[in-house]
Amino acid sequence: MISTQEVKHVAKLARLELTEEETEKYSKQLGDILKYVEQMNEVDTTGVEPMPHAIPVYNVMREDIVKYEQTKEELMSNAPFEENGFFRVPKIN
Repeated sequence: MISTQEVKHVAKLARLELTEEETEKYSKQLGDILKYVEQMNEVDTTGVEPMPHAIPVYNVMREDIVKYEQTKEELMSNAPFEENGFFRVPKIN
């Protein structure tokens, strides 16, 4: 079981303000969750390989192919301010 002090500590770290009722409620709920996890630890998983996903996952991203490459002069022509071949931007205070 998770103590109310542990729930209060986690709530403080998460910057949550809990009432005493909520603290008691979450303490019981988290304790129940941990009991359920303990039940799952009792299952015999001998010979079962760990898997990150239930189904195979493949990368669906396409190759990044350059179709038109702009020159530095073309890019700098859009700059409102230029200094020594670089964009000049306002100073941030």
